[in-house]
Amino acid sequence: MAGTYNICLDIGGTKVLGAIFDSKNNIIYRLKKKTKEAGDSSENIEDVIVSVVEEMIKESGLKKEQIRAISAGAPGVINQDTGVVLFSPNLPWRNYDIRKPIEKKFGVPFFIGNDVNVGVLGEYKYGAGRGYKNIVGLFVGTGMGGGLILNGKLYTGNEFKAAEYGHMIIDPEGPICGCGQRGCLEAFSSKKGMTAYIRQQVTRGRTSMMEDQLTAEVFKSKALKKALDAGDPVAMEAVDRACHYLAIGTGNLINTFSPDLVVYGGGVIEAVGDIFLQKILASVDRYCMPSIRSTVDLKIAELGDDSNLYGALAMIQGGKK
Repeated sequence: MAGTYNICLDIGGTKVLGAIFDSKNNIIYRLKKKTKEAGDSSENIEDVIVSVVEEMIKESGLKKEQIRAISAGAPGVINQDTGVVLFSPNLPWRNYDIRKPIEKKFGVPFFIGNDVNVGVLGEYKYGAGRGYKNIVGLFVGTGMGGGLILNGKLYTGNEFKAAEYGHMIIDPEGPICGCGQRGCLEAFSSKKGMTAYIRQQVTRGRTSMMEDQLTAEVFKSKALKKALDAGDPVAMEAVDRACHYLAIGTGNLINTFSPDLVVYGGGVIEAVGDIFLQKILASVDRYCMPSIRSTVDLKIAELGDDSNLYGALAMIQGGKK
């Protein structure tokens, strides 16, 4: 008989976040472990995942037989049908079959998909997207991720590469993006983009509360909130610029898909989402057709850090690996 508990994971470049869901979709146990110490070996990352699952089962007092399935969201291009990670920007996985060893170890089905796709699926099933059938998801973090629900189903495109909204070119003469192109949405509106702008302004001699954040690749979202609350001009300009280009990108996506909902998530949105949404709403109408805009809602994601976990749960409940 199948177990009644599901284990869901959010696998990142620096940590693995895990949760156990009961049969009523409640989280009954959580655990977070760092992956930094895992080095550059695919097997070492796999070991961290295994240790998280084993520790959660042990510490929650459950038995392996009570686990129905394991599911995860992870960064990169992932074949959801085969469980092979084709490429991951923050993890040492290239054409790596993560499904087989996990299923062999625990004897239950293992599901895996791109983290932002999974996060948008989570919002669709359990968060801000409940009741909508067509959803564009934009997740603003270190980079810029996207997800797309069409007619109630996650759309992943050819070879699971769809919804890379962060690399929609907004200004061909704009800043260089990490992907090698110029003027991508990510280069303006992600933490990387905003950090580059703040660094540029500080280099020019301006002062900002964000200066101490510039030693790292990107700032901490809490530091941005603090600077905005204090009315820091450089931080406010960086956010205005980010939201301006997000509004343009959103308008293009509204015209392209005519979704019922555009949902914004990710670390930046979790910290200062109300400010972002207010600024996007103030200008998005300029960049899309009124007849299409009139049937679209714009919302902040509801699940925060848990959107990936709930999306992983939705993959299990969808039953397709």
